[in-house]
Amino acid sequence: MGTRSLTYVYDELTPLVCMYRQFDGYPSGHGQDLAKFLNDGMLVNGLGSNDRKVFNGMGCLAAQMVANFKDGPGGFYLHEPVLNRDDWQEYEYHVFETKVVVRDPKDVIFDGTWKEFSDFCLKADQLVAKLANVCYTGVY
Repeated sequence: MGTRSLTYVYDELTPLVCMYRQFDGYPSGHGQDLAKFLNDGMLVNGLGSNDRKVFNGMGCLAAQMVANFKDGPGGFYLHEPVLNRDDWQEYEYHVFETKVVVRDPKDVIFDGTWKEFSDFCLKADQLVAKLANVCYTGVY
C-alpha cells in the first residue's frame, strides 16, 4: 500500500491546485522531492534575465510543479483544490509564497520557510535510515 499525499499550492490564502501522489508521500520521499523543486527555483513578479529557474507567481509555480512531477500515466493526479478532503492521505503539503506547512493530516508537523522545509525533510530521511538500521541490527 502506498503512502498517499496531497500538495496544495496557494495564491495568498486561496488554494490554486491540489496534486495527489499515490505513493512515497512521506517527508523523506515526496517532501524531499518537493523541497528540491521549490529551492531550485526563485519566486518572482515579472520576468527578466535570470540564470536561475524562476516561478512568475504562485500560478506559474503550480503549473511548473505539475509538469515537474507528472511524467506519465498514474502516480500523480490533480484533484479539486478543496481543503479538508479525505483521499486517504497520510501527509499534506501546503505551499505558500514564503513557507510550507506539513500536516499528517490532522496535526501540523512542520511550518517554516522553503529552506527550513528542505532541512526538515533531510532530517526525516536520516531518521528513517537510523530506524531501519535499528530494525536490522537491533542497536540504536
